[in-house]
Amino acid sequence: MVRRLLATSLTVRSILMTPEWETRLREDDLLEGRESTTLLVAAKEMLETIVGFNLHQGIMAVANLPADAGIDAMIQGAPAPRLFVALDALVSAENVGVVVRSCAALGVHGIIVGESSSSPFLRRAVRNSMGAVFTLPVHHATDLAGELSLLRTGHMFSVVAADPAGAKQIGSCDFTSDTVIVVGNEGGGISERVMAEATVRAAIPMSREIDSLNVGNACAVFLYEALRQRGAL
Repeated sequence: MVRRLLATSLTVRSILMTPEWETRLREDDLLEGRESTTLLVAAKEMLETIVGFNLHQGIMAVANLPADAGIDAMIQGAPAPRLFVALDALVSAENVGVVVRSCAALGVHGIIVGESSSSPFLRRAVRNSMGAVFTLPVHHATDLAGELSLLRTGHMFSVVAADPAGAKQIGSCDFTSDTVIVVGNEGGGISERVMAEATVRAAIPMSREIDSLNVGNACAVFLYEALRQRGAL
């Protein structure tokens, strides 16, 4: 993840690492142009006494959060047909990270984070995304339902709610136009106010009386279907 961070234009404030890691980063020119980054180098045993736990990888970094992407910039910067994912009240940072990783792998152009959702820039979310969040536009909404309404009515997006009780199955939904897929809270799903903005409520067909999937797995299934319909597979 530190390597992926250093490969971006994000401002890296400091790196805490072993001498071996400093050698590797310099050999790979990943510290080139990073003169403003504070480099803290010490033996692994010393690092573990500083951070208070067993530092398995021997390296940590601190960076400034990137500027919010902004919904208008996300729309203008993405090729048609656009594909966004919106997070409504996801609590687990680990789940948020898995969703982000799926988004990066499966062609999403931007992520909209609802006001009650955990941020994809939390440490555990960054870890579970394997640094994929560094390469994706992220917009933190102050009113997710309102912004979905704007996408639906003002920009003609299809708003697809991932809903185990949805009347449609994902195979019969149209993902070929500008689309935002909404995933909800791990326990309660998508809130009523956000659900009211959905163009369609779509479910994943399942067997053995399983009623739902983990939100990260469900998001990946929806994105795979979107790519399949768009001929990107």
